[in-house]
Amino acid sequence: MVVVDPGAADDAVASRSSGGTPPPPGDRDLVARARTDADAFAELYRRHVHDVHAYITRRCGSPTLADDITAAAFERALRNLDGFEWRDAGFRGWLFRIAGNELVDHHRRIGAERRRDVRLGARRTESADDPADLVTQAGDDATAARLRTALARIAPRYQEAVALRHLSGLDPGEAARVMNVSKPTYAVLLHRAMKALERELEAGS
Repeated sequence: MVVVDPGAADDAVASRSSGGTPPPPGDRDLVARARTDADAFAELYRRHVHDVHAYITRRCGSPTLADDITAAAFERALRNLDGFEWRDAGFRGWLFRIAGNELVDHHRRIGAERRRDVRLGARRTESADDPADLVTQAGDDATAARLRTALARIAPRYQEAVALRHLSGLDPGEAARVMNVSKPTYAVLLHRAMKALERELEAGS
């Protein structure tokens, strides 16, 4: 008697219906393979690099800086791949969070350099983040720059809450999962972040 595996039969039907070409592996499978297979990580890079770069470009307003931040984010992801645990937000959400942290670290370094230079009597232009929904409505570069500067002055966790909702294309539930909080908690966090951003805009006007 031959025992037929229903799962194998389903796979065979799916393969025939698609002309015999197996479906591409999902992110979860690629992440598991990428721990020992450089080609699997390269495929993850190809899948997500454009989204990550676009997300960071909208936050910082500089494609050149986004190049550096995106590269650093994937380098950090590769270094920490063994410690990655699959969550609802998936590998893409993890990348967004790493990239956001890299950008915050960059601004902290720039801020430290700026404070040092100010003590020496130098002046330096500060770069910052921006919420996409506001910046895209800005009528000129000066307004966009003012919004980016205001966001850079609020707490990093508030920056992340605004950016995940308004820049990455995540819905509130997805953004909450990336930040590892409940949806109600995320809603409160985003509300406070927008209030803080509004205060900074008023203070800078």
